[in-house]
Amino acid sequence: MSSRQLVSDRQTGVMWCRGFLQQTVRSMSTSRQAGVLFDVDGVLLRGGSLIPAARRAFRKLVDRNNNFLFPVIFVTNAGSCQRQHKAQQLSHLLEVQIAPEQVVLSHSPLRMLKSFHDKCVLVSGQGPVTDIANTLGFQKVVSVEQLREHFPLLDMVDHNRRPKLSSSLLKTLPKIEAIILFGEPIRWETNLQLLIDVLLTNGNPGGMYDPQVPAQLPVLACNMDLMWMAEAPSPRFGHGMFMLCLESVYRKLTGRELQYQALLGKPSLLTYQYAEHLLRLQNQDHKLTTIYAVGDNLMTDIYGANLYNRYLGQQHAAMTTTSKLVAQGTGSTVTMAVPEEELVSAAAQCRSILVCTGVYNPGSPLPSDRSNAITETVFHGHRDLVLEPDLVEPNHVVEDVEAAVDLLLQQETSVASNT
Repeated sequence: MSSRQLVSDRQTGVMWCRGFLQQTVRSMSTSRQAGVLFDVDGVLLRGGSLIPAARRAFRKLVDRNNNFLFPVIFVTNAGSCQRQHKAQQLSHLLEVQIAPEQVVLSHSPLRMLKSFHDKCVLVSGQGPVTDIANTLGFQKVVSVEQLREHFPLLDMVDHNRRPKLSSSLLKTLPKIEAIILFGEPIRWETNLQLLIDVLLTNGNPGGMYDPQVPAQLPVLACNMDLMWMAEAPSPRFGHGMFMLCLESVYRKLTGRELQYQALLGKPSLLTYQYAEHLLRLQNQDHKLTTIYAVGDNLMTDIYGANLYNRYLGQQHAAMTTTSKLVAQGTGSTVTMAVPEEELVSAAAQCRSILVCTGVYNPGSPLPSDRSNAITETVFHGHRDLVLEPDLVEPNHVVEDVEAAVDLLLQQETSVASNT
């Protein structure tokens, strides 16, 4: 099916009377069967500005008391703030009350990685990364800036920031036991240098590099987006671009690939498991039949939703123990001690909806439009993700988020009328 045919989903939805759709949805059983995951940048916002269709869309998703018709979660790969701040921003712009519990940031699933919470972690990114790590449960946190102050001779790229004299050591820092990459930093050269120092000294950056480090320190990375959509006409570099640089430097110096203990944020399965968990809490723990995932990026939003849909079809056989094995795109696994009730996935399916207001260019062909194999295209996903045509093929393509809401209302009304 061509992208032009898929965009016509909106014209079909417009034929339905919107008032009738909402009335039918409101009359459904109190045990609601659908949940919705919304991406933010490129779907609802461009930078700090609201996309006009977003406010219209959310007027259709609430009843006369301003309560959501379905459980709704905002899943974004942003991670430079606390979730209550993102909830306040969205509430103000959308004119709908959104609770912090309805927001999943790229780092939110770190709450589940409790085996790392008592380790000394080095955090990289921007914003209040130390406070964010503490809020997520990490007890011993060191920022790159703190590391730089403690070892002032390490950061030498910017001549204007080189120390004039050797500084006396500050309080003794503990050995770094793990690294958390929250998002792209402001000064890439500083973070690249100090992260490499920590990796090649096995957590003791004041010492010399050890080319024979027996085991690499664990690295937990949030947000794999190579690019994201702001106010500029073309996408901007994302954290995935910084990770690409770090991986290249590490490989050049060691001859080995940088290994990740966990990759979080979309399209990580753990992120979607966590989002479904929050959807079920909104739904008084009732089962959800269908999850609609609305996004603008084929390599994160669509890939992740489709990967999760595949996982839902297999999860009953896989989820048999209390120690979860959370698969990444490559089939590698992360083992976590997570309570059984926290990550039970019960939805029957996850439907991906692609909008044309962000990273995706509607002038570009979709995988189904190409006569050549998709492996011949440029892949913007992370190195550790497997490129498969069906994982980047959206179930629906629509013009904007309002059209996405029209579509899901139509779908759910059709289901309700047939039951």
